[in-house]
Amino acid sequence: MSAAASPRSLAKAAGLFGRVFAAGLLFAASLVSGPAPAEESSEPPEYVGSPACAECHAPEWEDWQGSHHDLAWTETSEGVLADFDDASFTHRGVTTQFSREGEQLFIESDGPDGAMTRWPVAGVIGITPLQQYFVETEPGRFQTFDIPWDTVRNEWFHMYPDQHLPASEAFHWTGPYKTWNNRCAECHSTNYQRNYDAQEKRYNSTYSEIGVGCEACHGPGSLHLDWAAAEGDLPGWPIEGLSPTGFSADFTSGDAETEIQQCAACHARRGPLEAASPLPGTPFHDAYRLSTLRDPLYEADGQILDEVYVYGSFLQSKMYAAGVQCSDCHDVHSATHYNEGNGICLSCHSPAGNPDFPSLKLAEYDSVEHHFHEPDSEGAQCVSCHMIERVYMGVDGRHDHSFRVPRPDLSVSTGAPNACTDCHATEGPFWAQQELEKRFPDSQYRGPHFATTFAAIRKGDASELENLAEIALSNLPAIVRATALEMLLPLGTPELADRMQGLLSDPDPVVRANAAGLQRAAAPTDMTLRLLRLLEDDTRLVRNSAVRELLAASIAHLPTKQAEAMQAAMGEWQQTLAATADFPETQLVLGGIALTTRNLEGALASFGEAVRLDPQMTSAWSMIVRLQAASDRMDEARQTLDAALARNPKAPDLLALRDQLP
Repeated sequence: MSAAASPRSLAKAAGLFGRVFAAGLLFAASLVSGPAPAEESSEPPEYVGSPACAECHAPEWEDWQGSHHDLAWTETSEGVLADFDDASFTHRGVTTQFSREGEQLFIESDGPDGAMTRWPVAGVIGITPLQQYFVETEPGRFQTFDIPWDTVRNEWFHMYPDQHLPASEAFHWTGPYKTWNNRCAECHSTNYQRNYDAQEKRYNSTYSEIGVGCEACHGPGSLHLDWAAAEGDLPGWPIEGLSPTGFSADFTSGDAETEIQQCAACHARRGPLEAASPLPGTPFHDAYRLSTLRDPLYEADGQILDEVYVYGSFLQSKMYAAGVQCSDCHDVHSATHYNEGNGICLSCHSPAGNPDFPSLKLAEYDSVEHHFHEPDSEGAQCVSCHMIERVYMGVDGRHDHSFRVPRPDLSVSTGAPNACTDCHATEGPFWAQQELEKRFPDSQYRGPHFATTFAAIRKGDASELENLAEIALSNLPAIVRATALEMLLPLGTPELADRMQGLLSDPDPVVRANAAGLQRAAAPTDMTLRLLRLLEDDTRLVRNSAVRELLAASIAHLPTKQAEAMQAAMGEWQQTLAATADFPETQLVLGGIALTTRNLEGALASFGEAVRLDPQMTSAWSMIVRLQAASDRMDEARQTLDAALARNPKAPDLLALRDQLP
């Protein structure tokens, strides 16, 4: 899910954007976006399906079958575990019925208008510890149902039992944030194409294979089959952009980043830059915008809080910095660990060490002297202290992959949790802090931490500005520094922009992208000169960030090379907006763009689409009311405000707006 820009920042966009895009951006989703083919030839690689791999790769095929990847999405005729024999489940006054007629399964529950409606089950999601189902609520649109089956307890349950989500809420199971087509399907299928028509507001989504098949990671396999069948050298081989064996993703090079970024495509909290599954092997930051350690996704110290998956955590870890990759611990075909219990960690963290990671400290970790718990107990498990577990989707426990040392002292100063008091809740963080100081008196894992600054800034304490700037300029993990830059945005000054300009050349694209935003506070000429060179950055994320900030620049003329770079970067950003036109957040952005082109009706249409998708997006409601009032359409403004308050009766910004209208 991507973060929405504020209307205030959007309203600053300059006329340059209008000269390039004009009002046509209102329906930008009609444009085609997606990765360029791996090789511009008359025979681009094609998807052939996982069964084509089985004969030559039998061990991998056997491992993959029945895995979480294989069963990420299945047909209703296969492997349904739930009780559909006239079962029922009641949540907050709504009783849902689960039934079958022959082979067809049905769910009857409250629909988008609140009325009880019966739908055929269209697909099955996952295998354990829960199995979820989705239905087709209108032609081509599929919605994931919030009542899945607990495969351990063998019972129906609600994933969000504490939330009241009536049909009028955007987070109701029929709302935009539960749409299978744009929020889920890409990571549960192979070669997924969303195919959203923004004018018709319909999906015609396609895919090559349901489930995460071989080609979802390796790329289309037709040319690999040609390579494997050839008795000699193939004409024109090797093909530019493909591996020596004909795949778009090359995992044989020994480059850990290739594997990590391929896994991150799904195992990350991110926003898409494209409307389809990127071609495997596409660098992560050319296809996605990674979420930073912002509230409420992460705790102030970077621990997982919301459902952020793995990548953002792993980027914080010393293991990532040391070159550890996913397949060092996980079998990528079976999606299981190589070892059980502490054996996973002890394959490296032991007196013997691991020659692949020579910087490892050689020591005995699986001992009472290190973990201070009964051997083989829960407290003696490495993951209990160094990979806290949090439960998502009601029953799905997932481990934090930042591999951190417990810091109860940070719990005291910031409120972030710690592994010690996950178990020793009664004793509390002060007790845990004293115990660690006593048992590890010379520990290097105490002292200053970015968490104290992040926690203070989250509470509005601008006195931490200098510390925040120091974090951005430090040698901390890139995702931490990028988060600091994002936090600096509302505090920006020309002096701060000058100080941070060196980060525009940082090796990490997430840092460069967030550093671009901070330049909006620079003197106009300085901002323009600094950001123009980012238009030719080798990463799409950075180019998008740069051109978005340059919209506020007053540029009368550019040299030909820079003008071409500007045009290309704007085209890419236009494609990114088109790719997510079915997201309420994008409609908010498009409304702001229409304002910069003085396209009132376009702005009203985009803000209107935003609130159609998400009736709780009060910022978009406010913009509609203000625009109608400013154009002397007071009756419409009052009607709009009444509609907004009917959906959001306690929204402070709408109540304040009601008091302002004449």
